[in-house]
Amino acid sequence: MKFGKEFASQMVPEWQPAYMNYTHLKILIKEILIFRRLQQNEPVTAYQANQTLPSKRSSRKRKVSLNRPFRGHSNRHSSVNNDKDDDEVILVTAMQHSTSETVFLRSSEDAGESELAFFKRLDEEFNKVIGFYKSKVSETVDEAEELSKQMNTLIALRIKVEDPDYCGSSSRIFSSRFTDVIEESKLRGEQGKGKVCKEQEMVCSSEFLNHVKINVTPETPISSLKTALSRSKLGLSFSQKEIRDAERKLKQAFIEFHRKLRQLKSYSFLNQLAFSKIMKKYDKNSARNASKAYLEMVEKSYLNQSDEVAKLVESVEAVFVEHFCNGNRDLGMKTLRQLPKTDRHRVTFLTGCFVGLSLALVVTIILIIHVRKLLNSNGRDQYMTNIFPLYSVFGYLVLHMLMYAGNIYFWKRYRVNYAFIFGFKPNTELGYREILLVASSLSVLTLAAVLSNLEMDIDEHAKSSRTVTELIPLGLVIVVLLIAVCPFNVFYRASRFFLITCIWHCVCVPLYKVTLPDFFLADQLTSQIQLFRNLEFYICYYGWGNYKNRDSDKCRKSSIYDDVSLVIAIIPYYIRFLQCLRRLLDGEDSSQAVNGLKYLSTVAAVIARTFYVRKKGMTLKLVAASTSVVATVYNTYWDLVCDWGLLRRNSENPWLRDKLLLPHRSIYFLAMVVNVILRLAWMQTVFDFHEAPFLHRAALIALISCLEIVRRGIWNFFRLENEHLNNVGKYRAFKSVPLPFSYENEKHL
Repeated sequence: MKFGKEFASQMVPEWQPAYMNYTHLKILIKEILIFRRLQQNEPVTAYQANQTLPSKRSSRKRKVSLNRPFRGHSNRHSSVNNDKDDDEVILVTAMQHSTSETVFLRSSEDAGESELAFFKRLDEEFNKVIGFYKSKVSETVDEAEELSKQMNTLIALRIKVEDPDYCGSSSRIFSSRFTDVIEESKLRGEQGKGKVCKEQEMVCSSEFLNHVKINVTPETPISSLKTALSRSKLGLSFSQKEIRDAERKLKQAFIEFHRKLRQLKSYSFLNQLAFSKIMKKYDKNSARNASKAYLEMVEKSYLNQSDEVAKLVESVEAVFVEHFCNGNRDLGMKTLRQLPKTDRHRVTFLTGCFVGLSLALVVTIILIIHVRKLLNSNGRDQYMTNIFPLYSVFGYLVLHMLMYAGNIYFWKRYRVNYAFIFGFKPNTELGYREILLVASSLSVLTLAAVLSNLEMDIDEHAKSSRTVTELIPLGLVIVVLLIAVCPFNVFYRASRFFLITCIWHCVCVPLYKVTLPDFFLADQLTSQIQLFRNLEFYICYYGWGNYKNRDSDKCRKSSIYDDVSLVIAIIPYYIRFLQCLRRLLDGEDSSQAVNGLKYLSTVAAVIARTFYVRKKGMTLKLVAASTSVVATVYNTYWDLVCDWGLLRRNSENPWLRDKLLLPHRSIYFLAMVVNVILRLAWMQTVFDFHEAPFLHRAALIALISCLEIVRRGIWNFFRLENEHLNNVGKYRAFKSVPLPFSYENEKHL
């Protein structure tokens, strides 16, 4: 693999703009090569010329002044090259305030605009890398200081709860290994030494603990209500359970902090390697010898000479092993440095087998229906009314999983960090191969059940056991539910429990703090209303015994059934409304009020449509049509502008965003058009399009539901792309882990 691709693959996705722009510097070197060939009257191919043509956007950024030296390189040490010889190309001179000046020693006639532009851009890239690295190191030092205080508090609480009479050397182990790094990097001098000593003394101070409060994040609806009703109460009691909860949170904070430190080390190494590669490429193509002087400056810069990150890594590992792993270094390193997830060949093999079986079963079912002319049989309507909705539940699930697998494939291809955005535990997220495996296996089970049910209905000898055949869909539902809640570590337990937790948060809204996985899942539920209605039909069909004679009239003609169906259609939108309200109360974003009104407008449209279908009438039809139009326009605008971040008139990409991941802008416009069309599909119920001449009503409803699932799958990609780009804009690449302790009055600390 070429270095450029390897360099891109090793980047932290959210930090990508902060890395050296290796690709653009390569383009500038190609321009240098073409310029030299033109000077020497050597032929230049059309392909080489086209490869170096910059875009309009890049050409604006590359306008430079050709007569100014290149300033601003960060350098901790002086780097003055006084032994200039005839082959010297650049001169790097140390300046005040840890900056340096790079002067290009060749004339414009000799070098041309291309080489001047290259060194100007190289200078800018180096300044960018140094500035970003310094800012991140400063952030980590601040975080280390906070973790030091948190760890000292945990040690003091352990002593207070477990052994109040003991205050020995263990309370100072942490300070000596961790806060010394802070003293060297941030708190240099007498002030820093005083603070470290003060932290060591605080560990054994009872007055210090009087101002500490353990932050217990509500994990149940009951605890959430208690917290809401007792905000003014100071809970300064410390129990064993509270200590364990605090230790668990602080342990997670250390793991995330260690991961950030390792990524910073990788950032420093990759950029140094990139500067080395680009300078050697420059020397090769320009026939000059400038890399030695420039790389000496890079080697002596803050990027290479800074040792704060390396020391913090060692300190964090020592503290983590000492206090969270009982001195077991192997366990500590395994926890901190988790190996990356690897793809398994058996997953691909099994997926291929199940996909092949699914296609074979589909072909078999189609042939049976065609050969035996089942579409023209007398029981066609009864089968479509009673049996088809039972099996369509699994079809909706399989289609949604296929769309999600496609989302994951393209997210990974365009380096959208979906695992970080959703907050999956490291190495537990499912890739598109695993999702395809689950979808294809469920597809095989469903199609096999359909085929067996169909054969039993056709076989004259099996008609006497029709009651048993009617139980096949129910048995399949039970099997799927048992697998979903299976407590054993099989069938991707971490992912199953993550999904169940998010579902529980949606059910208990607004008693839980709303996170992105919660409202993302709730948005998926709004596209699966027909699935929930079919589950309602399951309960009625089997609960009232209608399956014995395959008669669902009792369900369809019941007013209670219709009322419950309406409530089921409203619940997903109501959940999203409550989530928006909770986020608004938490002070996250004032626009959540407008977002909540969007879901209320959808609820109004659903209610109006339902009453129109039941009672008819021109007035109800106008009300249903108007509410549906308002909800459709409202939801479409929010999808495109807020969720996707598109329709920006003054952006660098007109009517799109400033930054795009997909290479072709036409895809965004096509996605917007498709979103609008599919949004309009559900309005067909307003205008009496309940049945098509070539489709049964149940099939038409299923088709419209599938179109909504497809629309949601498209929405998912662009929604997460926008979230990823927002994280990139803020360089937000790591989880913000809530720390377990807060301090009532900082002046006591």
